[in-house]
Formats: sequence, C-alpha cells, structure tokens
Amino acid sequence: MTKKQENIINAALQLFAQEGYTATSTNKVAKLAGVSEGLIFRHFTNKEGLLKAIIEEGERKVLTLFETIFKETEPKKIIQKTITLPFLIPNEELEFWKLQFKLKWELNHNNSNKLKPLQEKLIHSFKTLNYQNPELEAAYVLTFLEGLSTAIIKGTLTNRTEFQDFLIYKYQL
Repeated sequence: MTKKQENIINAALQLFAQEGYTATSTNKVAKLAGVSEGLIFRHFTNKEGLLKAIIEEGERKVLTLFETIFKETEPKKIIQKTITLPFLIPNEELEFWKLQFKLKWELNHNNSNKLKPLQEKLIHSFKTLNYQNPELEAAYVLTFLEGLSTAIIKGTLTNRTEFQDFLIYKYQL
C-alpha cells in the first residue's frame, strides 16, 4: 500500500468514526488526506470500495489478534488469552476499532464468520475443562467480550487492570 493510500484510509477512518459513514463524502476524505478525489476513485473505485478496504483491514487485524489463541493448545490459556484480548488494544488503535464497531452498528455490517473459529476453540476448551454447557460458556464469553471491548473503545472502563484481574480470578486462570 502506498503512502497516499494509507493517508486516504486514515482520513476516511477518522471522518467515518467522527461523522459517520453516510455523512462523509469522498471530497471531504480527499481534502483531509491531502489528495485529489480522483485518486480515491482510482485506488478504491468509490466510497463503498474505500469502506470495504477499511473493513478488510479490520478483519485482518482481528485474525492477527486471534493467531496467538489459535496456536495455543492449553485450554485454560486459550480462555485466558481470549478474555484478555480486549485489554491488549493499544491506545493508538482505539479510533480504528471505534470505527469498526460504529460501522457494524451504523451499517448493520457483521461478519459473524470471523468469530466462528474462536468460538469453536472456546467450546473445545470448555469441554476439555468439563464445563457443564461449553457452547453457552463460549457464547457468553464472546458476547461479554463485545461489551467489554465497547467499554474500552469508548473509554468508559476506567479500571482496566482491576477488571482484567477480576476476570482471570473468576475463571481461575
């Protein structure tokens, strides 16, 4: 990806997060990125193509975050790594993830398949640890993590370390 393409994506990311996807024009993105609007069309075809590039980048980042969990074989460590995942979001990436969540809500975009491998890994871990209902445990953890991630991204969870310690203790990890 060229520097100009990165600038375009970063500008779109910033504007989509602040103003919403539908309220942001490609002209506004071009101005913030310091490029011509035609360059956006050349690289991304249209606003939808730009949005698609941002969503694909989010899905790549999610898979990168999941890699350490997928490589893990110890059930307790799988659960621990999954539970602590939202706490690993660097502050400089909060805007990026805020946009991913905002797009999911604003455009009703949700690729449920991206969580399927993680859900299956959790189910297997809970089964191995003899939890009574591993499917519901996995669903609970993933649903809880979405809310937790939202609180972290929005900045409403102020006691992150204490909360993380609580979750590790709760699951005896």
